[in-house]
Amino acid sequence: MTRPPKPPSRPDRVSLWRYARLFRQDILSAQPARLYRAWMAEFRTPFFRSYVMNQPDLVATVLRDRPDDFPKSARVGEGLRPLLGNSVFLTNGDTWKRQRRIIDPAFEGGRLRETFPAMWEAAEAASDRLEALTGQEVEIEAETSHAAADVIFRTLFSIPIEDDVARAVFDEFKTYQRSQPILNLAALLPLPRWMPRLHRRDTRASAARIRALIGQLTEMRMARIEAGTAPDDLATKIMTTADPITGDRFSTREMIDQVAIFFLAGHETSASALAWALYLMALYPAWQDRLAAEAQVLESCDFAVMSKLRLSRDVFRETLRLYPPVPMMVRETTCPERFRDRDVRPGAQVVLSPWHLHRHERLWDDPDAFDPGRWQTENGQACARNAFVPFSAGARVCPGAGFAMIEGPLLLSRLLRDFRVERVAGRDPVPVAHLTVRSDRGIWLRIVRR
Repeated sequence: MTRPPKPPSRPDRVSLWRYARLFRQDILSAQPARLYRAWMAEFRTPFFRSYVMNQPDLVATVLRDRPDDFPKSARVGEGLRPLLGNSVFLTNGDTWKRQRRIIDPAFEGGRLRETFPAMWEAAEAASDRLEALTGQEVEIEAETSHAAADVIFRTLFSIPIEDDVARAVFDEFKTYQRSQPILNLAALLPLPRWMPRLHRRDTRASAARIRALIGQLTEMRMARIEAGTAPDDLATKIMTTADPITGDRFSTREMIDQVAIFFLAGHETSASALAWALYLMALYPAWQDRLAAEAQVLESCDFAVMSKLRLSRDVFRETLRLYPPVPMMVRETTCPERFRDRDVRPGAQVVLSPWHLHRHERLWDDPDAFDPGRWQTENGQACARNAFVPFSAGARVCPGAGFAMIEGPLLLSRLLRDFRVERVAGRDPVPVAHLTVRSDRGIWLRIVRR
């Protein structure tokens, strides 16, 4: 029976420096195999202790029940701060709560219907680009990255990826991806705030260029808002929403921070999930045929059609289970805790790993298998409630989760409606994690017109 690719695990015991080298190369293969069965695992270093938690009630405690007691770890954000600044992805406490009060209304359910035409246009454009590639072997991650960036710019700023500034941001972000290490020295060492962070020069320069370009878009939009000519898109909604408690709106600098994380989270994660979904369809052609048949309902831009893409939604959920774009989330304890008869001190790192939780051998039936039908079973539905967190959960759930669950099935169905994707012999991917879960050598597929 064909199994989706899975990275190898490291030996159970390695030195800290060996672990750091492995971690820098790839988060996933740097972890021991026992995490696929453990409810909790403790890792000790000279500088801090970390605890990987897979037990559903412990995950719920951290994410849902007591999120204020487990803020995001500042160490994880060290490597991303040159790009993301003080964005909602990195903040905690009152700053984070204020940011979410301003951002959340833009992603409420009714807004999804309003942004759907922009998603539809991006899906049509993606299909047009694949049309020119029929009969060829294509690195599909590059194509899904293009499509996801197009969705972000159309829904956020009402401009296509072909816009000069949008294209410049997209091109510069590809440079940033190549230069950005997942592990910054400050993620391992408790450096004081006054000490300079050792970001690579090219990483800092690329982040600065991206932020300058986003600043151009933000300033142009502010001018249109003041002139009364701004389109009713996500950027306008966020920039004109006042905090209901303080009455403040985002400053230009704050908006640059938020747009940077919207682009990183909304583009990078969506591109990863869609690429793996297309690969899985090539790996399982019978499922691909079922989705292509279902996708025939995509005849015109109508939000109601999304309720008819049930198989596509289950396939996309199964993709997120097997290849969660964000493989690990790190929180930090603020007070003494006791988990599974272990005392956990303040300042410990609490690691919640969707990668391991979604493949946990004591929770899921046949966890390494690709089975979209599992979501209709009793086990699958129970795990969906307790062990499926591709967008986090609780108060800090990703504000764009609903957005992603429209975008992903729509793009997947729209592409499979017109094209068949086939594996390329000898080029099957192995997942690795840097910014998100991607392939070690790209995902190569042959595009065939139906």
